[in-house]
Amino acid sequence: MTQRFSLGIDLGTTNSAIAVTDLEGERTDVVDVTQILGPDRIGEKPTLPSALYLPHPDEFPAEALALPWGGEAGTPAVIGHFARDHGALVPDRLVTSAKSWLSNPHIDPRQPTLPWKSESVADKLSAFACSRLYLEHLREGFLYAEQIKGRAWSLEEGQIVLTVPASFDEVARNLTAEAAEAAGLGRVTLLEEPLAAFYAWTDQAGKDWRSQVGPGDIVLVCDVGGGTADFSLIAVNEKDGDLDLERISVGEHILLGGDNMDLALAYTLRAKLEGEGKSLDAWQFLALVHAAANAKVALFDDPDLAEAPIAVPSRGSGLFAGTIATALDRATLEQVILDGFFPLTPVTEMPKAGRSVGLQEFGLPYASDPVVSKHLARFLTRSLANVRASEALTALVGNDALQGDVLMPTAVLFNGGVFKARPIRDRVLKVLASWREGAAVRQLEGFQPDLAVAKGAAFYGRNRATGKGIRIRAGAARSYYIGLESSMPAVPGFTPPVKALCVVPQGMEEGSELTIEGPDLGLITGQPTEFRFFSSEVRSGDAPGDVLPDADRELEETSLLEVTLPPVEELPAGQPVPVRIQSVVTELGTLELWMQHTQSERRWKVEFQVRTE
Repeated sequence: MTQRFSLGIDLGTTNSAIAVTDLEGERTDVVDVTQILGPDRIGEKPTLPSALYLPHPDEFPAEALALPWGGEAGTPAVIGHFARDHGALVPDRLVTSAKSWLSNPHIDPRQPTLPWKSESVADKLSAFACSRLYLEHLREGFLYAEQIKGRAWSLEEGQIVLTVPASFDEVARNLTAEAAEAAGLGRVTLLEEPLAAFYAWTDQAGKDWRSQVGPGDIVLVCDVGGGTADFSLIAVNEKDGDLDLERISVGEHILLGGDNMDLALAYTLRAKLEGEGKSLDAWQFLALVHAAANAKVALFDDPDLAEAPIAVPSRGSGLFAGTIATALDRATLEQVILDGFFPLTPVTEMPKAGRSVGLQEFGLPYASDPVVSKHLARFLTRSLANVRASEALTALVGNDALQGDVLMPTAVLFNGGVFKARPIRDRVLKVLASWREGAAVRQLEGFQPDLAVAKGAAFYGRNRATGKGIRIRAGAARSYYIGLESSMPAVPGFTPPVKALCVVPQGMEEGSELTIEGPDLGLITGQPTEFRFFSSEVRSGDAPGDVLPDADRELEETSLLEVTLPPVEELPAGQPVPVRIQSVVTELGTLELWMQHTQSERRWKVEFQVRTE
């Protein structure tokens, strides 16, 4: 079927968005998503808050929260602006940050655990189910909003691109793609969010983007949203007279963003109120967080505003008579946000290590250090190690870029709602300049901090569908490995280390496959067995077939698969079957590993799965 359009979907931690490009007109537009704005109120907004509210059966009449296209039977969930705003008043029925739970390695994302720690919701939802419901709502909201405008689309005629954080491992990527298919979007193409932001910038700038960057530039895509911080580096070179772009480094998955900043402001304001002899209950504190967020935006948007008023309502007259009033002044805002999250730290100062308390409250693995500057320094330090590990990347960036303690960018592209605030952008530029002995880092003009990812995904989809336009060479963001049992005599009191075989090198491009050459490996079939998977963001020099002697020491374990593979009929169960590994990075951006029997056409697929022990 002929493709008519490209659809870009940004499934965000805090907000989601969708954009469409008509392949005939080649214009990219953000689509307003139809959603519930209040009881008996339906409307369109450019973003869909990634918030899901599970109302009490007696809280609203069923028809008050009905969607034009109907809802899923048995799932009385409200998604979007009203879910976020009303859920702030009843937080134990509100699901947020489902995307972060989807990538949590310590929780099975298919188990119904959300809202987390809620005692009032009997039928909880899984992180996977929430992601599917968000995507389903985006699909239906898009089709309905376009239908209102007289445009009827069939998803079968579209190139659908769904974005994921560059820091997502293969487990989280696969779960996201599976959620999209379950939501009726079919087999989507996955694209890293920082790359989508860069594509959107080139589309917005038009031909002028080539005058803002040139050969030798290293562009930092600095993406800080409501719940996460994500960093990537893109190297710019020249090839056959044209600019050539390649993503050379991605960061770790960091749960740190605008939500942390709003919470920090709320704690500061609560301390101020308590100093005045006023106290807030848990419900009022949640209202204070919401009010502090609005006051933050007002002050950052208007540089002439000295302070923003804040009113915290009371639910009754037993504790307070009426509303508690205070204000957020500019000095407090800058002290908490700029000096607290973006201080001028030295480039050698790394984030504080994780907490050492023996018992911790179980939940999302939030960043233990709130200083974004330190996380950025760690990313640039690890990026230098990653580039130095590869002769190809070293040649790409040149020796001059490798002389310092970090791999310094020459330009920065901001993305994410946090960077709507100019003072925050200016502070990051000041931090980067301090790391370059005062030399300024250019800010790429024309960025769109909250809608760029969806627009960039649609633009990328158009390029894929038409075969025209720029393409950033990226491929696998990490190197991937599979654990190998060491063959050595048993020694009392000594456990042999698990070796690691590199099966996917960093940068392996979409639509490619390879066979690991070398001695055959023995695959156990017909009885329960275990596969351990590992990855690394800083070992770009490892080649397929390389064996690391100690996986636990040198790599990050990302996945565990416990499975009984079908046996070979002529061999007894448990006897090793000689195989070679075939690695495939699909056109859609997902990874497949196959065990090919060397003496027949038989093969087994092994999949990355979330660790749940």
